[in-house]
Amino acid sequence: AKTSTVTLIAADVTLWSPPRHWDVWHDRAVFHFLTEEADQNAYLAALHGATRVGATVIMGTFALDGPDNCSGLPVQRYSPQTLATRLGTDFALLESVSPVHLTPLLAEQKYSFSVFRRL
Repeated sequence: AKTSTVTLIAADVTLWSPPRHWDVWHDRAVFHFLTEEADQNAYLAALHGATRVGATVIMGTFALDGPDNCSGLPVQRYSPQTLATRLGTDFALLESVSPVHLTPLLAEQKYSFSVFRRL
């Protein structure tokens, strides 16, 4: 595996200042936990700072018909289109899928995974 080409970052994205640009941003399930506009705006600032034109952005969020909360925390739900609107005109929606995730207790959670290109 080419682990030297992958960078894993553990940080509070609402406080993080990206030190460089990456070609791929992959968020499996962070953005939907940001329910306050100020936190979402801080995330979007980090996303802009960490990517440049042509970068691929992959984001997983709870779908519009997904759960209202997860692990006792409220979540913001998105469709691919509402997520695209929230990201703004600097990102073009390329494709999306809507899988159903089964929790360890076999509860269904509806997700939306979307792929964007930074414009």
